[in-house]
Parts: sequence; structure tokens; C-alpha cells
Amino acid sequence: MNHTKNQIINIPNLVSLIRILTIPFLFYFALTHQPRWFIGVLLFAVFTDVLDGFLARLLNQITAVGSRLDSWGDFFIYTTMAICAWILWPEIVVREKFYWSIIVLSFTLPVVVSFVKFRTISSYHTWSVKLAVAISVVSYVLLFTELLDWPIRVAAIFCLYAAIEEIAITLLIQHELVDVRTVWQALRYKKNNR
Repeated sequence: MNHTKNQIINIPNLVSLIRILTIPFLFYFALTHQPRWFIGVLLFAVFTDVLDGFLARLLNQITAVGSRLDSWGDFFIYTTMAICAWILWPEIVVREKFYWSIIVLSFTLPVVVSFVKFRTISSYHTWSVKLAVAISVVSYVLLFTELLDWPIRVAAIFCLYAAIEEIAITLLIQHELVDVRTVWQALRYKKNNR
């Protein structure tokens, strides 16, 4: 994807920053055991995740800085979701520990691999991660509002696939890239840069 502008301050980046700024509120509502407020703020944070990318494309304000800021925001929000779930609903986390562990490792291991290789977290924004995140957020809300528990198992499968794809991309490419949508795109990039 072409990054047409290099400006740091733009509307999509401010939306990503707002997502990061929701983290203290999420912790506050978890630590004070206010699950409804926690879920509400979490859904707002997820909305900003969708909104920043949409605005970046709509306003032609796609930047490498914005892609990285979005990825950092995602990583912090997912980490916060995992920690706060343990604070608010430890019995549910323990009950679903196998699937929960797969999901947590699926968003942690690609970051670790990228950090080891490139000294930064990846900003690939793959289609598989987008799908896995959508399924995971829905399953998270359903699980912790105690409406349905089986979607977390589906989410674990999608997260595992997305993690494998992100790790494969990191191992295939020679230097850090942003917005690599699929492993096939990484393979084409590797083939063209031999």
C-alpha cells in the first residue's frame, strides 16, 4: 500500500491515540469491578480501531507512522483486554484457559518474533488478523457477559491461523514492512527482491 503522506498529526492518528487513551479507563473499570462500563469503553475502543483505518483511507492520510500507531494501539488494547478479563472474570478465564491461552499466545508470539527480528512490533494489518480480531471481540463480549461460551473456541482457531501467518510473514521478509495483507504478498515481495 502506498503511504502518500508522512505527516504525524492527522485525524486517523488522533483516533488511534484516543484508543490508546482508553486504556487507563479500562483498567479503572476493571479494578473497581464495573464490568458494564468496562465493556462499554472496550466497545468504544474497538470502534476507534475500525474508524482510524476507514478515515485513513477516506481522507488519503495513510502513513507508516499511522500504521505503526494503530498496531501499538491494538497491542496495548489486546493486552489490556487479557489482563482486565483476569481481574473481572477470573473463574471464566480459568474455565476457558485452553482457548484463552491460544488467543493470548496468538497475539503475543507474532509481536515477540517481530521484535526479535526487527526491534519493533509488526504492522502488517493482515486480513486474517482483521477477521480474527472481529471474531475475538464478539466472542469476548459474549463470553464475559455470559451469553455464549462456544464462540471463544472459534476465535481461538482464527487467532491461531492469523498468528501463524504473521510469524511466517516476519520470517519471509528481509526488513520491516507495513501493511503486508497476506503471506502470499510477502512471498511475492521476497521473490521480487532476490
